[in-house]
Amino acid sequence: MRARAESLGEALPALLAQAEHLAATVILGEHGRRRAGMGDEFWQYRMAHAGDSASQIDWRRSARSDQHFVREREWQAAQTVSLWVDPARSMQFSGDAGRSTKADRAQLLALALSVLLLRGGERVGLTGEAARPRAGRAQLLHLIDGMAARQDAADYGAPEVSGLTSHSRAVFLSDFLGDPEEVETALGMASDRGVRGALVQILDPAEEEFPFDGRTIFESMGGSLRHETLRAGDLRARYLDRLAARKARLETLARASGWHYLCHHTGQSAQSALLWLYAALERGR
Repeated sequence: MRARAESLGEALPALLAQAEHLAATVILGEHGRRRAGMGDEFWQYRMAHAGDSASQIDWRRSARSDQHFVREREWQAAQTVSLWVDPARSMQFSGDAGRSTKADRAQLLALALSVLLLRGGERVGLTGEAARPRAGRAQLLHLIDGMAARQDAADYGAPEVSGLTSHSRAVFLSDFLGDPEEVETALGMASDRGVRGALVQILDPAEEEFPFDGRTIFESMGGSLRHETLRAGDLRARYLDRLAARKARLETLARASGWHYLCHHTGQSAQSALLWLYAALERGR
């Protein structure tokens, strides 16, 4: 156990460095998430338009121009974003030794998104009790510890919704290959609390392409499921049909709950998924 703990501890700084590097590729100004609203700090001037009251006009700034200007303040109500990163054994799969596991990619995306959100002054945490939402850079270490502590012996995971704050946002990262009814239940509970967010389905290219033929033994990562066939190629069409149906169901569930859905492959750039996630949370405001 000590050797495993030391090995994991050595990997965490590298994971954080990867996440920060990934976040740095998303071009955001220091105030990239600021917007007009209630607050104390000056944000920008804008030209006055119909509907603005005289008390909103900055007469000192307007005196230097032929136009009237309104002094806008920064929208400062910090938001809470909760993350669920599937800890089940199915996430440890990789179809190629040189490719990241689904778990590695999910953790990387979760941390990189957290870097961006925390930089914008928002509160980020994990669902459940592992790492309650907080602001500040120090929260990154709590998120890493929380993800490392979660190790599920089950083959497939189900979203955890305990600890979600009402009218907040959430991101669920998983392969979603388990019981889809558990996802539906979780989204229903989140929606009842006014929570909006994003589902990110992370799959390995081998799970998308089904490049198997001839005699093949299929076994779940936890070993609870096992199937041997002499003609794996005959299963391809049925498998791809069922995978397409699973994706369509997830997308429909997300849309019905006011959420967004993305299917991301570990063979794709993590940057594209991070950009999508950041935009999805912006749309969910």
